[in-house]
Amino acid sequence: HLGDCPICMLPLPLDLKKSTTMACCSKLICYGCDYANEIREAEGKLQHKCAFCREPTPTKEEADKYQKKRIEANDPYAIYRKGAEQYKKGDYYGAFEYYTKAAELGDVEVHYRLAGMYEHGEGVEKDEGME
Repeated sequence: HLGDCPICMLPLPLDLKKSTTMACCSKLICYGCDYANEIREAEGKLQHKCAFCREPTPTKEEADKYQKKRIEANDPYAIYRKGAEQYKKGDYYGAFEYYTKAAELGDVEVHYRLAGMYEHGEGVEKDEGME
């Protein structure tokens, strides 16, 4: 269970492709709330803003700054996302460090990611115990 959408309070889907992370506030919201926000903005001819905090959509540089700020505040989801970025770059050691920190702070999804890293020996010694 990934928790509830902070806007509609419905359970977030387990498939992360059916939700979106807001770069400004690091909130994970369901596509339904994101879509409703897009409709509201289109009908009112409004500037695109975050569905949760109503901040304008940040540029890439601003998003990086916000992410760094959330990581410094020990936001487990922001730390998990940074680990995912490192993983995609092939920096498994960096990803493992971020994933471990996020797991210690209580992020549920990251435990699955860490298990996969141990299974495949990515950034850590391969776990041969279950084979």
